Amino acid sequence: MSVLAFLIPVTVAMGALGLAAFFWSLRNGQYEDLSGDAERILFDAQDRPLTPQRATPRRDTTSKETTT
Repeated sequence: MSVLAFLIPVTVAMGALGLAAFFWSLRNGQYEDLSGDAERILFDAQDRPLTPQRATPRRDTTSKETTT
């Protein structure tokens, strides 16, 4: 039981520290451009998007009609 008297305040303090770090990162603009970094990593400057191809209609193969 004495261990809980130590662990509970430590856990609350760690949670408060994590919350304070999160709010600090919000104030300093860490989440301003979420997609920009991901796109800079994946694409080079000379890359361009692919042109979409026209979809061809598919035949319906789910119905199994048989003629007798």
